Amino acid sequence: MGVPSTQASNAIIYLTYGAFLITGVYIAFKLRHQSKGEYLSSNGTQKGIPLALNFIASALGSGILFSYPEIATICGVQGLVVYSLSSSLPLLVFGWLGPVLRRKCPEGFVLTEWTRQRYGTVTALFLSLCTLITLFLYMVSELSAMQQIVNVLTGLDGLPAIIVEAAVTTIYTSIGGFRVSFITDNIQGAMVVGLIILGVISVGATTNIDRSLIKESGFLNSSLLGWQLVYILPVAVLTNDFFVSGFWLRTFASKTDKDLWIGVIIATVAVTIILTFVGSAGLLAAWSGAWPLGSSDSGYLSLFLLLGQLPAWVVGVVLVMVVSLSTAAFDSFQSAMVSTGSNDIFRNRLNLWFIRACVVVIIVPVVVVALKSPDILQIYLISDLVSAALVPVLILGLSDWFYWWRGFDVVVGGLGGIMTVFFFGLVFYKGDAQLAGNLLLLEGGLYGNDWSAFGAFMAAPIGGLLWGFGACGLRLLTLYIIAKVKGHRFDALDRPVPQFHPTDAATDSEQEAVTEHRADTKTDGKFF
Repeated sequence: MGVPSTQASNAIIYLTYGAFLITGVYIAFKLRHQSKGEYLSSNGTQKGIPLALNFIASALGSGILFSYPEIATICGVQGLVVYSLSSSLPLLVFGWLGPVLRRKCPEGFVLTEWTRQRYGTVTALFLSLCTLITLFLYMVSELSAMQQIVNVLTGLDGLPAIIVEAAVTTIYTSIGGFRVSFITDNIQGAMVVGLIILGVISVGATTNIDRSLIKESGFLNSSLLGWQLVYILPVAVLTNDFFVSGFWLRTFASKTDKDLWIGVIIATVAVTIILTFVGSAGLLAAWSGAWPLGSSDSGYLSLFLLLGQLPAWVVGVVLVMVVSLSTAAFDSFQSAMVSTGSNDIFRNRLNLWFIRACVVVIIVPVVVVALKSPDILQIYLISDLVSAALVPVLILGLSDWFYWWRGFDVVVGGLGGIMTVFFFGLVFYKGDAQLAGNLLLLEGGLYGNDWSAFGAFMAAPIGGLLWGFGACGLRLLTLYIIAKVKGHRFDALDRPVPQFHPTDAATDSEQEAVTEHRADTKTDGKFF
């Protein structure tokens, strides 16, 4: 029983990192002569199965070993099922929206490029800022979680592990860019699936359940919080996924729409099963006595308390899985951040070597912040509220019915949705501005015993839409007055001229001509 020895734990961790380094550098060396476009994206090149493995690797991270067992110890089976489905089902949205975005923005590879084309530069930069901050937080969270897991599982200092991980991914990502991340994710994704299957079998075969604790725990019963999470978690996860450009890079990388659907469906099923299995460790820890019932403040450690009662070789398998999970997720965020920054801020004009240098530079603040081990969940919740306010008003522009929708409406709606959360807090807390401000920061977390978090995630999207339509009405009224004063025709509600896409051309030469014409005449969308 227990964990591997110090020497064995170190060997497992660093041999796994070494294997990924050798594999990544070898692949990157093979890709060293690729163009800048290939370095940043792989549009239209990938089949369904590789896409599925990539979505799996990008959707998971070492943090799942804390969060999903914890929700099981708080809300039981109901909370675990809701959390798992809320995290996996949003992947299907990329199968639905991916083909739409590729038709509307065939030259793009991230959501912000379509936003620029549809709503203008200001809106694109606003979304880009949210995206880059979210990716930065994901990277910090991944390293912070890895550091804590190494410490809890082995008793070793997790600092060397996260420095080695950051160095390993930075080396092969800076050389090979997005394509090397895509290929390594195929390997790491397959490893994660295999290791989790092995880990589940191992834990299931070696855990002794005290059946009397099953009824006593109450984990099979529903709860108010569990029902609240049915709304909160889908909204939080789905809208925040729009800020993760790694998903969009993989969406645009699909060879065909069919390949994209195959990829997201397989990934959705696999991620649901994986997260449910991982979260079940919280139930097993309680039912085996490894985690004392009622210890709500240590639920996030339930998986590790369970592993502490199992043979050392099981912990060794979990260590390899953790390194694979963390590395796969981290290099995906890393490449996505570089591709997004190069496209959105520098419009892909940077020299390839300068882009590679940016990969190295970015990692420094990530490691520094991760070492401080901030309350990442708290920052995530703020990001979730921002996305819940912004994404609904943003995606209206995907519909041809909303051809009159502009960037001004999106930005005002997004900011207004956040303000609506504060106004809801004033009402909910009977005029207490301090408590309303704390609600804006979700200082009470998601797992409270009242309706505050539920109300906040209701107020953000509904308020965002109301502010957006209000801004739209004000904008149209202003444009109407300006047109009357200047004696111009009011054209703010005119339908845009249909664009001829390269895929509409009959021959290869016509497609090439249309593509060149679009490249020469491409303009940003209207903000006002």
